[in-house]
Amino acid sequence: MLYIFDLGNVIVDIDFKRALGVWSNLSGTPLATLAEHFVMGQSFEQHERGEISDEEFAERVCDELGVALSFEQFSAGWQAIFVGQRDEVVDIMQRLRAEGHRVVVLSNTNELHCSYWLEQYPQVSESADKVYLSQELGMRKPEANIYRYLLDQEGFTPENTVFFDDNRDNVVGAAALGIAAVHVVDNQVIPAYFNQS
Repeated sequence: MLYIFDLGNVIVDIDFKRALGVWSNLSGTPLATLAEHFVMGQSFEQHERGEISDEEFAERVCDELGVALSFEQFSAGWQAIFVGQRDEVVDIMQRLRAEGHRVVVLSNTNELHCSYWLEQYPQVSESADKVYLSQELGMRKPEANIYRYLLDQEGFTPENTVFFDDNRDNVVGAAALGIAAVHVVDNQVIPAYFNQS
């Protein structure tokens, strides 16, 4: 079997409010104001496909939020989203590989985050056979072509694939191709899935 794991809120807990908290402190802008203007829109998607640079992304987000931050200050907030690793999921990934299954990570991410989480959580990439990152592939979930690309690279059919993601749209996108897609709504979903199977 091929098991595909998303990263954020699947293997590693993330919280974008933490970024807003840092930016609020650095800019003196009320947190509520930033929260009101923070949207994961077109700039966010372009950044995850590697279509715009980290610097351009930072500039656009600061414009949208109406704050003046240096790139270093923006980066400090952007890296603050990472809360901690879900060790129980890493253990499951390692167990699946030991049983002869193929285990990969498929993440909508960006250069700024990769330079951080790969270093902070080395066990994630150590526990996977391969890590697929949206900004390196030039496509992102829930686009059908990213799932097709991964299946093609791995040599698996959708029927022999299980996918775990916290984003409902990504789950629906994978399921539309016939992949067994599991919506990870909290940290109990994955351990419960493997206790049943």
